[in-house]
Amino acid sequence: MWDPPGIRRGVHPVPEAISVFVILSVRLEELIGLQCCEGCELTPYVLLRRPDKTVTTDDVPETSPLEGHFLRYKWYRVHSDKKVAVCSIHPSEQATLQCLGCVKAKIPVSKSYHCTPKCFSDAWQHHRALHDRAANAVNENGNEEEEVFGRFNSSGSGAINSNLPTSASSASLTNGSAAPLYPSVVTQRSGETWYEVGRSKTYTPTADDIGHVLKFECAVVDAETKLPVGHVNTILTSRVIPAPSPPPRRLIRVDGMGHLDADGRMTSSGTFTVLSYNILSEACASNDLYNYCPPWALSWPYRRQNLLREIVGYRADIICLQEVQSDHYDEFFAPELDKHGYYGLYKKKTTEVYSGNTNTIDGCATFFRRDKFSHVKKYEVEFNKAAQSLTDAMIPTTQKKTALNRLVKDNVALIVVLEAKVNNQPVDNPGKRQLLCVANTHVNVQQDLKDVKLWQAHTLLKGLEKIAASADIPMLVCGDFSSVPGSAPHTLLAMGKVDPSHPDLAVDPLNILRPHSKLAHQLPLVSAYSSFARTVGLGFEQQHKRRLDSATNEPLFTNVTRDFIGTLDYIFYTADSLVVESLLELLDEVSLRKDTALPSPEWSSDHIALLAEFRCCKNKSRR
Repeated sequence: MWDPPGIRRGVHPVPEAISVFVILSVRLEELIGLQCCEGCELTPYVLLRRPDKTVTTDDVPETSPLEGHFLRYKWYRVHSDKKVAVCSIHPSEQATLQCLGCVKAKIPVSKSYHCTPKCFSDAWQHHRALHDRAANAVNENGNEEEEVFGRFNSSGSGAINSNLPTSASSASLTNGSAAPLYPSVVTQRSGETWYEVGRSKTYTPTADDIGHVLKFECAVVDAETKLPVGHVNTILTSRVIPAPSPPPRRLIRVDGMGHLDADGRMTSSGTFTVLSYNILSEACASNDLYNYCPPWALSWPYRRQNLLREIVGYRADIICLQEVQSDHYDEFFAPELDKHGYYGLYKKKTTEVYSGNTNTIDGCATFFRRDKFSHVKKYEVEFNKAAQSLTDAMIPTTQKKTALNRLVKDNVALIVVLEAKVNNQPVDNPGKRQLLCVANTHVNVQQDLKDVKLWQAHTLLKGLEKIAASADIPMLVCGDFSSVPGSAPHTLLAMGKVDPSHPDLAVDPLNILRPHSKLAHQLPLVSAYSSFARTVGLGFEQQHKRRLDSATNEPLFTNVTRDFIGTLDYIFYTADSLVVESLLELLDEVSLRKDTALPSPEWSSDHIALLAEFRCCKNKSRR
């Protein structure tokens, strides 16, 4: 009999005579050196040898038996007489002390546990911020802050978002049955009792599993007798740790002027929120690049659930995501966000440069709430096509190949025109259609290609100008522009032009940026987060201004890795037709550095999400 290499615990090859097909190997890739975490789906790797001697990982369910046999899966949770709490800083360690200040402040109990006095002492600077935040929330409102996004409950795990509709977690909580299944207990040994918690191949640990070991069973079963044939293969996990719960981010009012904007213009009654977020694709999240992030927290099964909890928790009306792999859009984000009332549109990058699996190429995804908006039109911008047109028109034949090698980078933009539904239309203009144009893009990341970044931003703006010429329509331009404040792309977006003396213009080997006078647009764009500069509060709002760059009024950072910190992401809006009402709180660098950088167990991307609340206003014609 073939002896498969790399067999790990839980592997019990079965003699051929016992069954028509043989389980050769069972293992959990997620658990090889990793943590078993609440909310992170566990998918066992089961290797079979069929009667024809072929080896496969295909399932053999009871509904489609093979030669009168099928595979049966069961998951159990062990309950021990000994209660176990997990350290909030080192989740693989057992807690030995608890902060009573957290208990009194009603901070999620999972945040209160520490493994050693040194652990508590080292974490005190960050831990104290939890106490301060809880105290401020009570002092400001007399009760806990209501306008909070990404709020997590205090049931002990601190990980299930209390804002999620019931359907959000029902699929994972049932774990293979129509309803949560807890049959009669199975006693294994003195002091331990096993409870059955799932009957499907995959299992997503719940809050009930925290602190407990899970056991996976896989057996070949006779379809007639329903009895196992041969040995039952088993795997034990490590203790389930709670999913880290990031501190909630507040929605901060920009000013206290009610329905009048800063210029005294009357605004409509309805507001809407827009989220922009580079979620860090799985293909880009390499262990080499982000080796400071625990492997289990960097794994896609964990990150996708954490990202979904965060995104849904913001309750945005429009969601612009970047670095969404095409397979993840089809198999995860589109169906999961559909459950929460969102309709999605997607544009994946082109593949002229990309040489990997086309299913894993990323792109831009835009979602909107079906109860607030309807889809009117979709425009797709492929910068590769624009590059081809540019070289055909401007570049000598002998230089075209060189030019295309520099310009063709597969980047795209997705432009969506939406219409507000009747119950969300402005009351000051009854009967008039309220349209909204939303652009979502991810500009080329290579820092040495300053000319390409600027050319891509300029190309997108020229396309938006054409849309604006056909109708006076409010516009939002969201995304990761891979450009810091003050760079040429940011200057073009925010100021409408680029000064010919700007240092970025010195990088132009193809002369595609000349004449410099053409680097302009007529859209009255303003960066939403620059509105923080005019907040008038004396407490938290003023403290929050310290998270802005005083020179540019942009956030100090939206991207934090070990080697880089800075702002690359923006939400721009047309200031003649939209007013910023509120902005999502920015994060503090000190709190993020406790995990070295992003991504981390709490935040599952190397970027932070930006969110702005807008109100439409009566605009002056741009024509």
